[in-house]
Amino acid sequence: MADAAIELRGIDKSFGAVHANRNVSLKIPAGTIHGIVGENGAGKSTLMSILYGFYQADRGEIYIHGQQAAILTPNDAIGRGIGMVHQHFMLVHNFTVLENIILGAEGGPLLNPSVAKARAELERLERDYGLNVDPEAVIEDLPVGLQQRVEILKALFRGAEILILDEPTGVLTPAEADHLFRILRCLRQEGKTIVLITHKLREIMAVTDNVSVMRQGSLMATRRTSETTPEELAELMVGRRVLLRVEKGEAKPGELLLSVRNLSVRDSRGVTMVDDVSFDVRAGEIVGIAGVAGNGQTELLETIAGIRKALFGTVTLNGRPVDLTGEADPGDLRKRGIAHVPEDRHNMGLVLAFEESENAILGYHRQKRYLKGPFLDTEAIRQDALEKIRKYDIRPPDPRLKTAKFSGGISKRSCFRASWSRILKYSSSASRRAEWMLAPSSSSTSV
Repeated sequence: MADAAIELRGIDKSFGAVHANRNVSLKIPAGTIHGIVGENGAGKSTLMSILYGFYQADRGEIYIHGQQAAILTPNDAIGRGIGMVHQHFMLVHNFTVLENIILGAEGGPLLNPSVAKARAELERLERDYGLNVDPEAVIEDLPVGLQQRVEILKALFRGAEILILDEPTGVLTPAEADHLFRILRCLRQEGKTIVLITHKLREIMAVTDNVSVMRQGSLMATRRTSETTPEELAELMVGRRVLLRVEKGEAKPGELLLSVRNLSVRDSRGVTMVDDVSFDVRAGEIVGIAGVAGNGQTELLETIAGIRKALFGTVTLNGRPVDLTGEADPGDLRKRGIAHVPEDRHNMGLVLAFEESENAILGYHRQKRYLKGPFLDTEAIRQDALEKIRKYDIRPPDPRLKTAKFSGGISKRSCFRASWSRILKYSSSASRRAEWMLAPSSSSTSV
């Protein structure tokens, strides 16, 4: 094994009752691409967030290139040549690309020389690694795929020799992911060390040199990628044999539930994001809408859910029209059976400072089952949450845990659970309300 760029010894971390990392020891050779895999909530992101100084371990030691390192803040990590691209990007949305790149690394009190120098360096990085982004573009106007490029450029601009990527392909198409892998291989050839956090075994087998498997906070094994198989990794991830191919029976669509005709939608910039789209959804079927991030899928779903105004077109739900004028109340559409899981669950789907049980009833909190007179019935809300936690395998099973402390995939599952439980309730009602869900593609697909 080559000299270790990173060595973690006995890392232990808890968040209240949640034991996120359990005595983890790991060596990552310099100049390699090292994968860390595991289910949602396995402790992958927490471990690397400790390495980056975002969290501090309760116990354990960190060594960088053989020297013990006290990494108490991200600035300490950056000073040690460590960069991290988080699953949820750390960008200022109303700043330009260039402003985000130099933020915190201005290089002096006079901005103009720093901006000129940063622009030249950014052009070099874009040219060398194929990470082309308009430096004057405002972050909030960029699709998530391009925002990820900005995060990588930001780390490289700061001279990162160790680059951590947390679930980097969740917003990318397979072709975009392959392009990212080419960039990572190029960085490896230059001697940089890459840590890839994922639970997609295709990525592990395609790009990594070594892979470590985590389960329930513990490190289960480390393997050379060339000497393992997806089947072995999947078994190590979940503790049992896993079927990597699912046999699906033929669909048997039923009655027409949703009909979309000639729908067109513009975004806040006046750009047409949905152009004359028509489709139907029937009971008992899953309809997929594919496309590269930023090509109208979000606007389409938000319009059907009553969040965004349509330019023109019609939508009918169970034969009744949906108001597309912008006056529609999403709450009324929820009562008709529509559940919407947003792409950005942190900003639109959850209140991270709330408990899991509180988030689970948002939008449904006026139902009598959650009320005691004019007040919320806290005990009923928590008991309802416990029932759903058991039913939908939300981990850790604590309805009082702050949602910010759930892993990314688990918080998405909470969004699904909160919405889907209502759909199941509607589907058994005599009124035959709509039985369907609007949801973006999930970044938490395992194998």
